[in-house]
Amino acid sequence: MKYDVIIIGAGPGGIFTAYELIQQESNLKIAVFEAGHALEARHCPIDGDKVKSCVHCKSCSIMSGFGGAGAFSDGKYNITNDFGGTLHEHVGKQRAIELMRYVDKINMKYGGAGTKLYSTAGSQFKKLCLQNQLNLLDASVRHLGTDINYVVLENLYRMLKEEVDFYFDTPVQTVKTLADGYRVVCEEGSYDCEKCVISVGRSGSKWMEKVCEELNIKTKSNRVDIGVRVELPAVIFSHLTDELYESKIVYRTEKFEDRVRTFCMNPHGIVVNENTNGIVTVNGHSYEGVDKQTNNTNFALLVAKHFSEPFKDSNGYGESIARLSNMLGGGVIVQRFGDLVRGRRSNAKRIEEGLVEPTLAATPGDLSLVLPKRILDGIIEMIYALDKIAPGTANDDTLLYGVEVKFYNMEVDIDEHLETKYKGLYIIGDGSGVTHSLSHASASGVHVARDIASEGNAE
Repeated sequence: MKYDVIIIGAGPGGIFTAYELIQQESNLKIAVFEAGHALEARHCPIDGDKVKSCVHCKSCSIMSGFGGAGAFSDGKYNITNDFGGTLHEHVGKQRAIELMRYVDKINMKYGGAGTKLYSTAGSQFKKLCLQNQLNLLDASVRHLGTDINYVVLENLYRMLKEEVDFYFDTPVQTVKTLADGYRVVCEEGSYDCEKCVISVGRSGSKWMEKVCEELNIKTKSNRVDIGVRVELPAVIFSHLTDELYESKIVYRTEKFEDRVRTFCMNPHGIVVNENTNGIVTVNGHSYEGVDKQTNNTNFALLVAKHFSEPFKDSNGYGESIARLSNMLGGGVIVQRFGDLVRGRRSNAKRIEEGLVEPTLAATPGDLSLVLPKRILDGIIEMIYALDKIAPGTANDDTLLYGVEVKFYNMEVDIDEHLETKYKGLYIIGDGSGVTHSLSHASASGVHVARDIASEGNAE
């Protein structure tokens, strides 16, 4: 089967590549290959009742499928160059922002209308943070919520499937170069195309490394973010979340001068499991609908680790720490902050008697047996720093779930078109190591689609 364009991966990058190709060039023959399930078939078996922990499905419905790992996230689109990736270094700062704003308009058109766009610009909390050795990063944040995010994806899929061939539950084994294009090899057959766009996300990191090695595409080591997910009563952070919703706050530790940051804040949200390459880690979701909201807010505290030569396997380092947590707790470990600073493991009784009701069934334990001391010291310092701007953060009953790991792909050598050294082979989204967010990944898809369309029009 021959296509004009084949897109590998149906996450945000792949979806917006397909969308924009249709807008720009309606007569193209396009296919999307996705290792995971169609959107309606994505169901995690964990129900908190009969199934309380990860059962290691062949394809994790939280991480893979139409919509990618962001499908069941809380749908936060950060419009900024300050974090979320380095797309602006390839396409320019102004163009990157314009692309992200365009993505926001599409999300509004397909079901997101009425959701709120928050902004940190001119916020009173900028000064408060600086007075306490914290830095509040600038951004505009569109919060769709997990529920509205799903609706947007449903509507986009309904439109796309009329114009695009989707191959779900069809993992791509490899990509080969041809004289006039590329061959996408799957278990049941091969498909040829003139242009190939790879958008496999973070969960495709190992596959991406293999393909780059086979095609001799240069890569460089990226970072890994390791930390915990904090859960506390929503009222403690309400003065921040009511105005900003998502506050990206950075702290530099006194002892090691490491950067610790808040990430993925979920007001009135829930803590959830994730399965990446067979390793169970923790994440958070939140909903726009009031009926699904809780009395808790959760957010990650992450320490970024960059490695120098000769060590190159940053993801392997993060995986080893996550595996240790899985070994000790059978999955995710939860610990009260008071227990952590007293040097004792948490037990079910102390957690049950605490003021914070957990939203995830996790194993009570001791995170100091899992996280390296340098990382744990930084997290504890950060919690005390946040306590100065949100009193109550450092309460004994604040819950810490571990571990949370954000894996970043090796950064692939691509140019300003997000194109490799092979003409017509593009690598985009979080799979490229260039983007680390929904908004940047989606914007990279639009950028590549326009590049492909402009070449077609030139011909």
